[in-house]
Amino acid sequence: MSSDQIIKKYPQKKQIMYQELQELPKKYNVIALSKMYKVRATQLMTLRKKFHGEILIKIIKNKIAQRAFEKVSNISGIEDLSKELEGQCALMFTNLSPFKLNLIFSENKVFLPAKGGDIAPNDIIVPAGNTGIPPGPVLSEFKEAKVQTKIDQGSIAVTKDTVVAKSGEVISQKLASLISKLDIKPIEAGVLVNYAISEGLQFREKDLQLDVKEYVKELQISYSSALNLAIELNYFAPETISSIISLAYQKSLNVALKAGYVSKDTAEIIINTAKANVSGLSEALKMKGYVPQ
Repeated sequence: MSSDQIIKKYPQKKQIMYQELQELPKKYNVIALSKMYKVRATQLMTLRKKFHGEILIKIIKNKIAQRAFEKVSNISGIEDLSKELEGQCALMFTNLSPFKLNLIFSENKVFLPAKGGDIAPNDIIVPAGNTGIPPGPVLSEFKEAKVQTKIDQGSIAVTKDTVVAKSGEVISQKLASLISKLDIKPIEAGVLVNYAISEGLQFREKDLQLDVKEYVKELQISYSSALNLAIELNYFAPETISSIISLAYQKSLNVALKAGYVSKDTAEIIINTAKANVSGLSEALKMKGYVPQ
C-alpha cells in the first residue's frame, strides 16, 4: 500500500498536514526542528503573533511528516531532518538564518516553577527577607530545606540567603512546593532550534549557540586591527583617509622642526624650543659660576 493510500485513511486534518508538509519546504529557505520540551502553548501563541509573516510554526505528527518528506525532492538534508523527528516536535519554516532564528527564541524564554524531579539548571537561592507567608505547617518545609527563619511582624522571614539546591541536583517534590510558594521560578523554558537545514547546510543545536557579546567583541577587535593595518599601509578608504592625512602632517611637522624650517606651523614651536634651550643653557652657566654681564 502506498503512502498516499495510507494517508487517505487519516482524518481530514492529518491529510491537510500531509499536503502542507510537502509544499512548505519548497517555499522557505530554512526548515528548523524544535523538540517541544517544557514549551507552553501560550509561548507558541506569543511567538506566532510576534513573528507573523516571518516564522511559520507547525506542531506536527512525526509519522505524517516523515511520509510527506518522502515526497519532497531537491531539498538537501530533508531526509536527515526526517530521521530527527522523535517525541513532540514542531517545525519552523522561515527565510531567516538558523542563527538569527535561534537567537530570537533565546531572547523569548520564560521561567517556570519547578516540579518534583526537575534538575536545577543553576544554584537555587532562597533570598533573605520577609516572605509574607504566615507561620504554620510551612515552617517545617523551611526547616527541612535548611533555611533559617524567624517570625517578623506576623510573617515568616528568611534570615540569610540560602542555597537550597545546587546546579545539577534533582529538585524534590517538597522543595519544589516550597520555592513555588516563594514565587521562585528556576526552570528556564523556551523554544530551541535542535536541528535545521538551510540551503544545503545542516545545523545541530550546538552549532547554533552563539555568545553574541563575545562575537561583537571579536568583531570590534578585528575591525580595529584591520583599520590600523590599512592606515600603516597608507590604504585610502573613507575610514582611513583622515587618520592617514593626520599622521602625514605630524611626520612632516616633526621633520620640519628637526630641520629648523620656519613656517606658520613651526615658528611658534621653534621659538619656544629656542627659548627653553637658552634658559637651560643660562641655568647651566650659572651653576658653573658664569654670571652674564
